[in-house]
Amino acid sequence: MTVPVWLLIALPLGGAMMLLLSGRRSNPWGHLVGTAASLASFVCAAVLFVDMVSRPAEDRRITQTLFSWVPVGELQVDFGLHLDQLSMCFVLLITGVGSLIHIYSIGYMAEDPERRKFFGYLNLFLAAMLLLVLADNYLGLYMGWEGVGLASYLLIGFWSHKPSAATAAKKAFVVNRVGDIGLAVALMLMFAAVGSVSFTGVFDAAPQLSEAMLTLIGLMLLLAACGKSAQVPLQSWLGDAMEGPTPVSALIHAATMVTAGVYLIVRSGPVFDLAPHAQTAVVVVGAVTLLFGAVIGCAKDDIKKALAASTMSQIGYMVLAAGLGPVGYAVAIMHLLTHGFFKAGLFLGAGSVMHAMDDEVNMRRYGGLRTALPVTFVTFGLGYLAIIGIPPLAGFFSKDGIIEAALGAGGVKGVVLGAVTILGAGITAFYMTRVMLMTFFGEKRWAETSHPHEAPSVMTWPMILLAVGSVTAGAALAIGGTLEHWLEPVVGAHEVHHVLPVWVVTVIVLSVVAVGIVIAYRMYGSRAVAEQPPAGSALTAAARQDLYGDAFNEKVLMRPGRVFTEELVEIDDEVVDGVAGGLAGGVSRISRGLRNTQTGFARSYALSMLVGATLVVATILAVNLW
Repeated sequence: MTVPVWLLIALPLGGAMMLLLSGRRSNPWGHLVGTAASLASFVCAAVLFVDMVSRPAEDRRITQTLFSWVPVGELQVDFGLHLDQLSMCFVLLITGVGSLIHIYSIGYMAEDPERRKFFGYLNLFLAAMLLLVLADNYLGLYMGWEGVGLASYLLIGFWSHKPSAATAAKKAFVVNRVGDIGLAVALMLMFAAVGSVSFTGVFDAAPQLSEAMLTLIGLMLLLAACGKSAQVPLQSWLGDAMEGPTPVSALIHAATMVTAGVYLIVRSGPVFDLAPHAQTAVVVVGAVTLLFGAVIGCAKDDIKKALAASTMSQIGYMVLAAGLGPVGYAVAIMHLLTHGFFKAGLFLGAGSVMHAMDDEVNMRRYGGLRTALPVTFVTFGLGYLAIIGIPPLAGFFSKDGIIEAALGAGGVKGVVLGAVTILGAGITAFYMTRVMLMTFFGEKRWAETSHPHEAPSVMTWPMILLAVGSVTAGAALAIGGTLEHWLEPVVGAHEVHHVLPVWVVTVIVLSVVAVGIVIAYRMYGSRAVAEQPPAGSALTAAARQDLYGDAFNEKVLMRPGRVFTEELVEIDDEVVDGVAGGLAGGVSRISRGLRNTQTGFARSYALSMLVGATLVVATILAVNLW
């Protein structure tokens, strides 16, 4: 072993501690330290990857136990790390894409007086996510899970002087706490059923557990995944989270947070494989969210919120694939990795557009930016082609792989899932083409005071590298089954059942994608874009309101919860406080009565003693005579 695994986490964690504890004195160089810490962690990851590749497939797992963490009775948990083929995929994504986002942020946050703090939070985010994917037990994973939640709260609300940003941060934090309850309950169930929370202990004991227990554990893990990965019904925080700086959006959507739920499901595959009802729930959540996010994306005029809805939909593809079991685990991870490239590129491209347009996010006030921002146009365009699945770009291989796995489920299930995934591809093509046309084509719709200009090279180079990944990553991972063979020791071998020849599926999908592009062009490319959005249909109005996700949460959860809380307060005031107050009043009255007997006269006390002694003697005599 060339470098210790713990160094992957220690480097960004050390950078975060240095920047957050050093205060304003680190403002001139804090961004350099934060970026260097992230890059150093990526170098360590690359060295470990080369070392892992050089080993036989059965000897690639690296395990390190650092210290005894929770030695309490029957619960014995070590603070241990493990690096296998699955976690290596995430480590390279987190540190690689994360480092590019750090570099981009040097230019994007150049004028921010708290730039040092921002980079400290970015480092903390990376460290927490690395702990999440490197822990060898669910308790360590839970620690990283909560660390990711904290870092996202700090970064989404980084510009907390804006009420909208502060509210969005609180919303993300609260919604994720709901999901976190699921992970906490799953940990308790594991310990109660198995006596362990380690991956090895739980997975080895899983075949001996009842299906009901496995289903319950699986559903709790799914609830946790819904929170972090913004899946229905815990998706409402993701759009509002765009209030944070754009590099935060790129980090959350491409390399950290929203990928955590997919990791949790795939890592817990041995549990879900033995719990078919929980597995079905995973598939349903993924399928519903896939379409849910895609429909919302069609109606958003805010460029970042359109991309956020896209993330919700694309993570839905991954969750659906993960719910298919061993046949879908590898393609879910493949789409996660390719998505990391093109979604990070799209968000950084959106940040470049905002940088050029004085932070304007409304696409109805863009238009014709391809000539003013040539590098952004090309890199964003390649990300666009990748996400809609145009061959041979990255999304083509990963998304078509999920569609083929969905069709291969067979029977009615295969038909339904195949139709959902193909329809999702068509809607994706529509709303992403809409974004491209409204932003880079058509007449210039920006204010005369705006002077769009290309971003500095410190921002454009990360966009270029991500665009290269958007083009090449899919082929590199898919051709020859590279990623499937790599992950096989962790997720198991599988064989996709091809209902239709692969080329037929490709033709069908590309035809549907072409329809989506044509419809978008007829609506936004062949006619002028209105400055104000038209009223539209009822579905359009619903999509603009995020399909009433917030209204649903308010009516079904918030209002009943508030009424329930008010009832509890009333019970506490009238019953609990009443009982407590009554007891206190009774004791007070008794004490006042007893106090009156304390006269201070010796004859009174002697009389009391005589009366007491007489009562005792009389009682004894009565008992004996009886």
